[in-house]
This record gives sequence, C-alpha cells and structure tokens, in this order.
Amino acid sequence: MWLSCQASAAADFAPFSVRLPAAAPAIEMLPVSGGRFLMGSPESEVGRDASESPQHEVSVGDFWMSRFEIDWQQYELFVYRDAAEFGRRAPAATLEALAIDAVTGATAPYADMSFGMGKAGYPAINITRHAAQAYARWLSARTGRFFRLPTEAEWEYACRGGTTTPWSFGAAADAAGEHAVHAGNSGGQYARTGTRAANPLGLHDMHGNVAEWTLDQFAAYPDAAVQDPYNPPTDLYPGVVRGGSWMDEPAALRCAARRPSAPEWKERDPQLPKSLWWHTNAPFVGFRLVAPRVQPPPEELRRYWLEPMEDYGI
Repeated sequence: MWLSCQASAAADFAPFSVRLPAAAPAIEMLPVSGGRFLMGSPESEVGRDASESPQHEVSVGDFWMSRFEIDWQQYELFVYRDAAEFGRRAPAATLEALAIDAVTGATAPYADMSFGMGKAGYPAINITRHAAQAYARWLSARTGRFFRLPTEAEWEYACRGGTTTPWSFGAAADAAGEHAVHAGNSGGQYARTGTRAANPLGLHDMHGNVAEWTLDQFAAYPDAAVQDPYNPPTDLYPGVVRGGSWMDEPAALRCAARRPSAPEWKERDPQLPKSLWWHTNAPFVGFRLVAPRVQPPPEELRRYWLEPMEDYGI
C-alpha cells in the first residue's frame, strides 16, 4: 500500500506512525486516553475572554493525536499528487466503510503560502478548514484508518494533558519561552515543528507556533455537563482555531483560549470566488489530526466531514 500505518507496539492503543512517500516525514500519532475535564476558564484566570465561559464538565473518548502540526512536506503530497499516485488507495470495502467515494484535490496556490518563512519541517499555514478536512479524507483513503480534525473539546483536553492551569506548563507565562513559539520569541516568523518542549502527553506546539483548526463552529458554551461535544459547522465563518501562534502574546496561547475565523483571513485573495483551499492573510493558522480509537459508523463519518464539506464548503 502507498501509505501504511505502523504500530510501535502490539497493544491496541499504542502510538503509531503513518509512513509517507518521498522525503516527507512520517505522521506520528500518540494515544490520548479519554476522560473528564473542566472545559473553559474560571473567571479568575488572567487574560481570559468571555467566550471561555461557562466552565463546564466535558467527557471525551479515546483518540490518537498527531505529535506535531502537519508540515509542508506532508501537506504538499496532497496538493501536488499525480494521477498515478491518486490510484493507490485502500480497498473498496474499506473506502465504503469510511464513507469515501472520491476526494477532490486542492488547487495549487498562486503564490508562496509560506511567505518565504521556510517549508522543510515547518507547519503548513494559510490552510482553510475545508482544506484541512480534505487532507484528512485523503489520508483516510490512503491508509484505511479514519482521520479528521479534533473537536474543540478534544483539542483542549489534549492540550491540558491532565493539568488545570492556564497553560499545560503551569500558571505563569514565565516558562512560555521553553514551551511555545510566541510574539516575544518568534523573531517575526513561525518555527519548525517540535522546537519547543512537549506537553505532558508528548504533544509539541499545542501552545503557539501556529494556531490549529478544530471541527467546530464558534458558539457559546453550554452550562451543563456534556459527552463528546461537537458543534457542526453551518456556515463558513466563524470556525474555531486553538492554541495561539507565533504572532500572539502568551495569554492567547492558554489551553482555554479560543479564536473565531474571519473573512479577513482571505482579504488579499484576488480570486472570485475566494479560494476554498487557501487563506492569504492567515500565516498563523495550521492544523493537526486526530484518529478516534473507535471508528464511527458511516453515517457518523458523514456528519464529521462530508456534510459540512458538501453543504457549506467547509
């Protein structure tokens, strides 16, 4: 098979890697055991926004999350694939179970979307949520394993890694330099993935470097406990990105910090209609992937990726 998932241990819930062709690094997936946590921030948290309230109990199931943000070498395999490569895919029965019939290819960008800041080993940026979801479908079609973007709840749960402080590295921003690429230490550009210390789960760049897409539409939180919450997109804007970026101060990198997407992220796009695939004013946005331990049935897969993409171009 063109792509293969290699488990690092025989256990059912162990780290695994998706091996990619050419010079692209493997996508390392780390297990995140599900559980309960308080999502959002308390009113006493410095730098918080009102959208982080109310703090509420959330339960999530087991999933794997990519150790690093998806980088340019990994993403451009999808953008620049050729016809011969496109034919190498998982068996038909697997694709049917994954609710995949075809995957539309991303259009090549009309300009260097890295803005000259570097590509080899650097996170893919200026990626729309639609493009990130399409990448997840493409990877699923190649491997036979279901990949998608994380929900907001999964993202925050993984970011916290069992901690309850504003950042996974503690209650003070003083240690941010060791753990995050942010406005105060970035030198005006993003960094290669994994240059800062990992969080308690071994995940890198959950704070800073580039903000990361989630599945959800930006909306107010519920005021009651919820299980595996997901707010399906019903419009192009606003989606939710998490984690803050190299352009942000440490307060925006907190575990609970949320940022809504905006039309201004395509402001310089000369195309009409605007591209489904690329932002032109979002060099601070990238993504990482998750794979749920229990693969949903086909109707649930449609809910997670096909319906938003087909109905709203998301």
